[in-house]
Amino acid sequence: MLVTLHFDNGVMEYDPLQLFGRHLAKLRKARGWSQERLALESQLARSYVGGIERGQRNIALVNICVLADTLGVPPAEMLNFLDAGDQSRRASGELPDVEPGQ
Repeated sequence: MLVTLHFDNGVMEYDPLQLFGRHLAKLRKARGWSQERLALESQLARSYVGGIERGQRNIALVNICVLADTLGVPPAEMLNFLDAGDQSRRASGELPDVEPGQ
């Protein structure tokens, strides 16, 4: 599922499930955890965590909060996936130099 954001200086299409999954994997790896460890700590199934990271699962808000608590980050950080890796794409001109919501 692609979402399209329109800006004064361009358009950006992205898959929020893919970006969320990559961001979750980045946060997990920053703690040095495997998917299995994150699953055990959060009491979620390992296959579910793997599906989220692959962008195949549309995660519920309650599970976003559970994962945030488990990883020790604010829930808002879990949704900060548009900044994860986009700074270099903005610098190259591939993405508009505007934050979503502005």
